[in-house]
Amino acid sequence: QVQLVESGGGLVQAGGSLRLSCAASTRTFSNYVMGWFRQAPGKEREFVACISWSGSSTDYTDSVKGRFTISRDNAKNTVYQQMNSLRPEDTAVYYCAADSRGYGLAYMTYQYDYWGQGTQVTVSS
Repeated sequence: QVQLVESGGGLVQAGGSLRLSCAASTRTFSNYVMGWFRQAPGKEREFVACISWSGSSTDYTDSVKGRFTISRDNAKNTVYQQMNSLRPEDTAVYYCAADSRGYGLAYMTYQYDYWGQGTQVTVSS
């Protein structure tokens, strides 16, 4: 069983910053593509960012480009998401996800095998 545990969510004013962390239990973490998704009330779970196994490739949904940065530390089995210039529309539960295939970047929820419990991010106006 692979367990993912997110942390770092909270309440922040518009324009502020948060750093999310996701710690993975598996020692094969370095072979996994990792992603961040988010889900606002009444909406579908939405792709936010992903990162290759080496960290050499990343991608983001258009609405967060230039504001969010995904990174990973394979020695710590941890993926991060730095979120700057937060907006009220960023309010959602943020989920960490792992793709065990290891063949490339993934953008769809069905492509990910493992999911964290989610961490709430609330941006006030």
